[in-house]
Amino acid sequence: MRLAARIPFLLIAGRLYGAESLGRFASALVIVELAAQLASLGEKRGLAQRLANAGEAHPANVVWEGMLLAATLSAGAMLLLWFLPAPLFPSGGYSDLDLLIVLAIPGFALTEILLAAQAYRFDVATTVRARALVEPWTISIAAGLFWLWEPTRAAGLGLAYLASIYAGLVTAFIPFLRHYGLPQALSLRPRGLARTVSRAAPLAAADAIEWGTRRLDLFILGLFAGPVVVGIYYAVQQVASLPQKLKTSFEPILGPVITGNLKTRDYAAIARHVSQVGFWIIAMQVGIALALGIPGEAVMGLLGPNFVGGTGALAFLLLAEVAAATAVIAEAVLIYIARVRNLIVSAATIALQGVLTVALILAFRDAGYPETYQAAGAAMALLVALSFASLLKARMASRLLGHRVSAFRWPLVWAAGPAVLVGHGATYLPEWLELAVGAPAILAVYGLVIWRRGFGPEDRALFRRAG
Repeated sequence: MRLAARIPFLLIAGRLYGAESLGRFASALVIVELAAQLASLGEKRGLAQRLANAGEAHPANVVWEGMLLAATLSAGAMLLLWFLPAPLFPSGGYSDLDLLIVLAIPGFALTEILLAAQAYRFDVATTVRARALVEPWTISIAAGLFWLWEPTRAAGLGLAYLASIYAGLVTAFIPFLRHYGLPQALSLRPRGLARTVSRAAPLAAADAIEWGTRRLDLFILGLFAGPVVVGIYYAVQQVASLPQKLKTSFEPILGPVITGNLKTRDYAAIARHVSQVGFWIIAMQVGIALALGIPGEAVMGLLGPNFVGGTGALAFLLLAEVAAATAVIAEAVLIYIARVRNLIVSAATIALQGVLTVALILAFRDAGYPETYQAAGAAMALLVALSFASLLKARMASRLLGHRVSAFRWPLVWAAGPAVLVGHGATYLPEWLELAVGAPAILAVYGLVIWRRGFGPEDRALFRRAG
């Protein structure tokens, strides 16, 4: 749903605004969302544990305390970037309307906390409404409207993003009041707030690093390549983001279950649960990666002829998302039982990614390849770094729990084989048929095999009850 709603935005951005404007917008977005991630203090995943251990404290007070801290930190980051905007626009050239994008920082951070609080009450529907419906459709519609009006055309993408963030915030806040209400005799003591920030710091840093692995490549690419290549790479990221969204959609399910089993020290149940959910994530990611990657040229061609050069980067990014799934399920456990060690591995991962990204970009540039090869190099670096993180974090989680944590099952390979054959045949069709018939056929063949051979009776029973 989220990708489907993003398609109009990508078409508008690619066809109307062009790759250069999209690249300038993407460069600013990296800094804005990083600031918002840090300001949210890791509450997207850490709030579940704070609520579980709240004791006699009113749940609303726990959430509102986190929101007030996030709002304060967001305001500081917003003011800093307003007066020092150079990191937002490394290629130079911006207007006061472009600078308004910094106003999205508090909206983004507060929405993360509101949705995490409702996920703790098993309300995932609000996340779906905010993230998969309201935000993407708002940015698509607003981008079209701002392009039609001449005074806002140059800054239309940033203004549309700002509108989407606050539309999502309103969507999240209304049901939050029903679940939690207003704070009850909230007492904010500096010492208590300092303890909250101190406890949250490792998780906030880990969240920022995990998020940064999806944006560091874009940031580095902006330092070495022009805004056109950055715009193409950003479009590729958006197309490849569907597998990542599937992964994050399961995060609200994992948090409450893990914290509940940690109370009873049922480590076997934790390992079994995260491995099962991890397989579900990978199973869906592989199918979608095949459906988007095999007809990759046709997919990117929808955005405009300039974007076809990003097909190679698309293939590597789709593989990277599949590789990252194991790290995600392992980290869902590690953030509760080994925060600092998890942070160290995350820091090593992003450092590895940074070194590899620079090395590959420079190698392709020195060899005289087109700039689009530099984008593929950035995607290759991400794939290697995320594979490293998955291997290390899965072994760490298995050792700490005393039970194996793994999302891999052999039916993934059995299902991918016939899907690849169907996809290869579809590439001989005209592009519109390749997309209209080929991509659904890849998904259908893969889905049939994985459902029959990959999902066991317990998996199918759970999905039938969910339906």
